[in-house]
Amino acid sequence: MSDAYTPLFDPEAEPTRWVPPLDIALDVARETLASKASANIHDRSAMIAAAVALEQHLRQLVAAIDKEAGR
Repeated sequence: MSDAYTPLFDPEAEPTRWVPPLDIALDVARETLASKASANIHDRSAMIAAAVALEQHLRQLVAAIDKEAGR
């Protein structure tokens, strides 16, 4: 992988973290959506921050759903 490309998430490099209960993951995802909804689409930094926060909380939400479903 070159220096010009760094993935947002690398499952091989990032350890498995604590998976929150589904209700907490859902609340946090909703709060993140609400807080990032007003971000200025023309502000590159704001869009990067929103994308990273949403990706992290979506990943937690999916992990919580999988855990609850026994996957």
